[in-house]
Amino acid sequence: MGDGKLHVPTLSTVPTTTFTTMSQHKSLQGSSGLVIKRNVLKRFERVDILKKRGQWKAGDRVQGLRKTKPDV
Repeated sequence: MGDGKLHVPTLSTVPTTTFTTMSQHKSLQGSSGLVIKRNVLKRFERVDILKKRGQWKAGDRVQGLRKTKPDV
């Protein structure tokens, strides 16, 4: 290296890296068949719940909906 020549690495001198996949937490896998209660609802789910309770009618805004908890 100290002889003034440019060193160009070849494929045989470049170290190879192996990539491993990250593990997934057991609560996120979902293939166990257990139904996990979500604490965040999608907008259409919130509108459906509010319709059932009589707190939303056609023509109301879908932005800024009130907080709703899922029926158990």
